[in-house]
Amino acid sequence: MRKNLVIDSRMKELWPAVRVGCLQYQVQVEKKNPELWAYLKKEIYKKAKDAIFDYGVNEIPNIKESRAAYKAFGKDPSRYRVSSEALIRRIGQGKGLYEVNTVVDVNNLISIESGFSAGSYDTARMGEDLVFRIGEAGETYKGIGKEEIKIDALPVLADEQGAIGSSTSDSERAMITEDAQEVLTLIYSFSDNQDLEKALESGRRYLEQYAKTSGIQSWIVE
Repeated sequence: MRKNLVIDSRMKELWPAVRVGCLQYQVQVEKKNPELWAYLKKEIYKKAKDAIFDYGVNEIPNIKESRAAYKAFGKDPSRYRVSSEALIRRIGQGKGLYEVNTVVDVNNLISIESGFSAGSYDTARMGEDLVFRIGEAGETYKGIGKEEIKIDALPVLADEQGAIGSSTSDSERAMITEDAQEVLTLIYSFSDNQDLEKALESGRRYLEQYAKTSGIQSWIVE
């Protein structure tokens, strides 16, 4: 069943352009797709480095707007970077990307190419009703491969049990492992343009091509 996602009214008040692109699908998660990594290293790393050269990281389209939204929510975007910026900075520094699994690797491809933060979640580990909101004072969770992350004032995805992820760093609760059978991939847009539609379309194509997905449903929450 398709998850029910809404955007909190306070977030909309502070940043009216916020939208979320959604892709929900069945999947057979695998450790690695060599074709995907060949494409990342040949095409996407070059695009990321060109974007850094053309704009400077902070001014890359969709990263720029995301940073401005963070400031509006009360979070310093230089201390708590939107995930797309963090990934592109890694590439610019010559560190490359971590190999995780086929879903997370495609998720990162979508994020780097579009400039939007993207997050992928195991639907079996989250509630049916989801909200995209601003993190509350004192709110934290254990990040993937990290200690407790302070998520107050960050854009946060939550269900009735609490926060699951953010556009900076997701929690362990619904992270994608090779046991996941159904996944919800979200593309977080703070930009007043049509790039989200393009990112959803290419994201769908990449998931079908590189991640053994089926039954993809695609929609946008405004």
